Amino acid sequence: MRIEQLCREFELSLRWTVFPLHPETPLKGRELSDLFAGRMNVPKVMADLKTMAESLGLPFAQRTHTYNSRHAQELGKWAEQLGQGGAFRDAIYYAYFGERRNIAKVSELTAICESLDLSSVDAVQVLDEGRFSAEVDADWNRARTVGISSVPSHVYETRVLVGFQEYPAFQKLIKGSLL
Repeated sequence: MRIEQLCREFELSLRWTVFPLHPETPLKGRELSDLFAGRMNVPKVMADLKTMAESLGLPFAQRTHTYNSRHAQELGKWAEQLGQGGAFRDAIYYAYFGERRNIAKVSELTAICESLDLSSVDAVQVLDEGRFSAEVDADWNRARTVGISSVPSHVYETRVLVGFQEYPAFQKLIKGSLL
C-alpha cells in the first residue's frame, strides 16, 4: 500500500499509534512456539504471513522469536519529533521483520539510529531519561480503548482493519463499506 496515495485520495493525515504487543517479553526475546503454545500452528502462520508480505512487496524473514518493542516505540516518538518518524518506522520494520534483529537491544536501536543519521548518544539519553515514555503510555491506552489486540491494525473513525492488506481494503475502510 502506498500511504502517500491513500492520504492524497482521501485528504487524510495519519496518526501513528504504538501498541503494546506482548509487553511482558523479556529483552532477550521469547520463542514464538512458547508464546503461542497450543493456540496456533506457528510455522503455518509464519508461512502465511511471509506469503502475504511478499505479495505486498514487504520483507518478511521466517522468525522464531518475538522481541520487546517498548524502547523502539519510545525512539520512534523521538524520531517523529525530529522529522524522521517514517524513516525510523521503516528501519525498525525491516530490522525486525526482514532481518530478525532483536529490537529490544539498545545496541541494535542505536545502530538503526546511526544508519538514519540520528545521534546514538542522544538516543541512549532519550531512553535513559524516559523522555517519550508518557507518549508511548498514552498510545498504549488509546490502543486499548479502541480495542486493538494485534498489529498492524488500522483505525478510521470507529472502524478497524487488521493485518497486511491490499489497497482496496483501505479504500473500503475509509469509505465505510468495510464488512
